[in-house]
Amino acid sequence: MPVPFYQAVGSAGKSGSRLRRASEISLTTPGLDLSTKLRVFQRTLRGRVERRDALVDIVRAVNGTLEPEKIAELVIDRAATWIPAPCWAVVSSDLSGQLSVLAARALTPDMGPALTAIARWAMARGQEFASANLRDDERLHDPSVGAVLLALDRASSVRAPQLSPGMLRAVRILLEPVAVALDNALQLKRVEALSVTDDLTQLYNSRYLNAVLRRETKRASRNGRPLSLLFIDLDGFKGVNDAHGHVCGSRALVEAAAVIRGSARETDVVSRFGGDEFALVLPDTGREGAFAVGERIRERIAAHVFLDGEGFGTRLTCSVGVATLPDSAESADGLIHAADQAMYAVKAAGKNGIQAAVAPADTSE
Repeated sequence: MPVPFYQAVGSAGKSGSRLRRASEISLTTPGLDLSTKLRVFQRTLRGRVERRDALVDIVRAVNGTLEPEKIAELVIDRAATWIPAPCWAVVSSDLSGQLSVLAARALTPDMGPALTAIARWAMARGQEFASANLRDDERLHDPSVGAVLLALDRASSVRAPQLSPGMLRAVRILLEPVAVALDNALQLKRVEALSVTDDLTQLYNSRYLNAVLRRETKRASRNGRPLSLLFIDLDGFKGVNDAHGHVCGSRALVEAAAVIRGSARETDVVSRFGGDEFALVLPDTGREGAFAVGERIRERIAAHVFLDGEGFGTRLTCSVGVATLPDSAESADGLIHAADQAMYAVKAAGKNGIQAAVAPADTSE
């Protein structure tokens, strides 16, 4: 079904405005609140949204891309000519109910709470939302998958902004193809995300890791920048499965993934390589920086109490192998082999440690 797409027209401030005669004002006259502009210039605005070329334009625009963010930017560009509000946003919700702003215009940080409250209200009810003053609107104090188009004014209005039935009908017609296009783009993005994501841990999978590593290897070689790879294996993980069963083993893997992801940097690509093995691609990172990330992960894994919620209080450690381009290898496959060998060397030496791969020239010694 199409993504429900609703305009939330309102204000985010407190100050009102003084009315003047219609002959003395225009849509750009400073000090006019949104409700006044909509009321006085209803005929002008309705003429804009009822034009046939307006529908043709929006259909062509939103069907020219499969990027949700680009579609959101395009609809804000058009909607700003339909409704004279200074602040805009397109907010979407994923399957878990997490909200994200796909595109925005002239928003300020203090508008965040109101933005979230309006989006949740409109998605839950499938209705348009209008308010004269968001700070005093009790509907937003009431503690779905979709998207919402919001138009906001920093100043409060004399009354709740209203669109005439004819204009509201025309705006709905214009937004219908937007809803379909955005729904398709969001669904495609979710499918693409699933194809590169490990079902259990929600980290990237080995398929994505290999693609990223090959891309980053080429970039690093071209630019003369370092690139590092970490291989991490949980020590004694088989004992968790043997002692507590595979369900608890899976939960322990999820916890380990969270610790590793939380220990990595924003630019690092964190993946589950397979079983209880994890891998991190560290762009623009030499051996020293990679060692710092690997040591932080090793320490946090050792300090974490696994399966505490199940009453087991299990402790685990990990072995970490580090390989760096061009020191340890010259290709993506070479990095994987080198990091894997370094990790197994830690295992052989007693586990719970970190070791860098030797340079290719050193292997003959």
